[in-house]
Amino acid sequence: MRAASDVGGTFTDLVYYEVDPVTGRCGEVKSTKTDTTPPRFEEGVMNALTKAGVPLAELDFFAHGSTVIINAITERKGAPTALITTAGFRDVLEIGRGNRPDLFNFRFRKPQPFVERHLRAEVRERVNYKGEIECEPDLDPLPELLEYFRAEGVEAIAVCFLYAYLNPENERHVVERIKALWPEVSVLASHRISREWREYERSNTTVLSAYVHPVARRYIESLERRLASGGYKDTLYMMQSNCGITTAAAAKANPVSMVESGPASGIHAAAWLGRAIGEPNLIVLDIGGTTAKCTLVEAGNVRVSTQYHIEKTPTDPGYPIQTPVSEIVEIGNGGGSIAWIDEGGKFHVGPQSAGAMPGPAAYGRGGTHATTTDANLVLGRIDPESFVGGEVEPDWDAVQAAFAPLTERLGVDIEEAARGVVRVANANMTNALRLISVNKGFDPREFVLVAFGGGGAMHAVALAEELRIPKVIVPANSAVFSAWGMLLTDLRRDYLLTRPLTLDAGARDRVKTGFAELADRARQDFSDSGIALGDEDAGRALVFEQWVDMRYVGQEHTVNVRLSHDAEGRPDLSACTDAFHAAHEKQFTYRLDNAVQIVNFHLVAMVEVEKPDLARRARTGRTLEDTVLGNRRVDFDQHGVHDAAIYDGLAFEPGMELTGPAVVQEPSVTLVVQPGHRVLVDDYGNYHVHMDFVADGNG
Repeated sequence: MRAASDVGGTFTDLVYYEVDPVTGRCGEVKSTKTDTTPPRFEEGVMNALTKAGVPLAELDFFAHGSTVIINAITERKGAPTALITTAGFRDVLEIGRGNRPDLFNFRFRKPQPFVERHLRAEVRERVNYKGEIECEPDLDPLPELLEYFRAEGVEAIAVCFLYAYLNPENERHVVERIKALWPEVSVLASHRISREWREYERSNTTVLSAYVHPVARRYIESLERRLASGGYKDTLYMMQSNCGITTAAAAKANPVSMVESGPASGIHAAAWLGRAIGEPNLIVLDIGGTTAKCTLVEAGNVRVSTQYHIEKTPTDPGYPIQTPVSEIVEIGNGGGSIAWIDEGGKFHVGPQSAGAMPGPAAYGRGGTHATTTDANLVLGRIDPESFVGGEVEPDWDAVQAAFAPLTERLGVDIEEAARGVVRVANANMTNALRLISVNKGFDPREFVLVAFGGGGAMHAVALAEELRIPKVIVPANSAVFSAWGMLLTDLRRDYLLTRPLTLDAGARDRVKTGFAELADRARQDFSDSGIALGDEDAGRALVFEQWVDMRYVGQEHTVNVRLSHDAEGRPDLSACTDAFHAAHEKQFTYRLDNAVQIVNFHLVAMVEVEKPDLARRARTGRTLEDTVLGNRRVDFDQHGVHDAAIYDGLAFEPGMELTGPAVVQEPSVTLVVQPGHRVLVDDYGNYHVHMDFVADGNG
């Protein structure tokens, strides 16, 4: 038996299935949802396992993704952290970068560092730019320094030295001494977190990983204990931001690698599904209870980058995290996003959320603010009879009270206020979709929109109309799609090494040597994690992908391309350079005749894990009319209010076809189909919504 859970801001999702021990065939993938239970998130996981009746003693595999890391950072609930760095570089976190998105704001203030200045200390040491040790670290001040940190309540220490990405020996000596003097403190060194250059980004990443290290360790160990007490005997695997899973031990060693674990699994699942059904070019949208996340998949590949920022806005540069993360744009818009009006009279939806408790007003748990879910309920898009899977009866009095401040301030009725909530939420999500497509040189009309999460199907068709996307796919099990994605995810680690390299006559051998070094590190790390590596027949082969970050000589930043190889398996730098020119032109609209150089080696190391079959939906001869639940007045905004047919999505069979206006309902999913658009059910139970403007020749 295999299972995976995903802790979101509002709900905790669980998916699971059985494997026949004789035939090896996978059984039906089942799922359930429970409320998320902050701050003890493991309670929600155990509640979901109990609700589903999963016997932990029979569970052979369990993967887990969580918002614990990102929540600890954004809510400033990490551990008191100190930083030890090279003498002269104490204020790197304070200086940061000169990137000011709000250029003409004379009141601009840089983001506050996560470590206050009195907790940032210096050590005399020096490694030069060639990786040569010029000065070994002076360890004599450490006892007194650690006593000061202890007195200040420090629980975690980040160690980040200049050029440690080239030679980490000085960092190792300092970390070993700290552990000997203060065994209880959490201590992380930058070379275990990032081997890329840029001292500010690397320092900030190490600090943030140390900041959440005690939180992550307590959470993961608590979950391990709860699972073990229930009879689970195998390894707990944690979802990372790079679309791969890793062991709990490895996740605890570098917790910042899980900063976007939940969204990454959904993105990976969308790319996997797209390849399986012949749709390799996707715009992926995940709408949950608290946030909406989106990314772009081209030719079946998820774009992974270390140029990731949290809390970045049009007026704030945010905080860089130099760890491999799927290229995600995330906004505070989900089912629980609160509608509000600011002092100037501007209407907003989000980023504040009603969360799991009290949740939207309609839940009847004390919520007093109108949310996107409440608006969709008022407009008839959500069925009151099956609200929250039929487990909750909507509290209409609470909904009326929540909308009252909006209707009074705007001078409209509740239906018009609800339309406004949905319009603003859709506008916010449309802008996010443009950021990952149009703003990066991609035409949305050449992609398919894959939408999942509890709110994905509710809003997807309206968003596709706005961006003229020709087709929307809502996957089967879309409400728990991110959790399902963890069952499709391989063990993965990314190894990056900065080693600027001009493409001269000897470059090919140096590229080969550089990747060989990274491959040796990967084999050692997987072995240290207790993962037995065998040959391909044993199913535990270590598979590598090679990528390089390239740039024109004289440029500051890079473009990531896959390393090509010739017929003999040697690096083909000519083909790689051609791919760089094309990728640079696509992203920045121009190419140059300048010389090209490699900056970073990027090795992806993966071990394949068993995956469930893509189950085909049964055909019984049922007709479309047999799936009709009735009719309901539904407000489709600019399309007007219509008597819409309501369908039972769980009763659909492959080949069934319908045309909007319609609403397709499942216990945790509602697909809203505006008039004229055509829905087709494929062999696997996925909904394909073909947009009518394409049929009319207006696409």
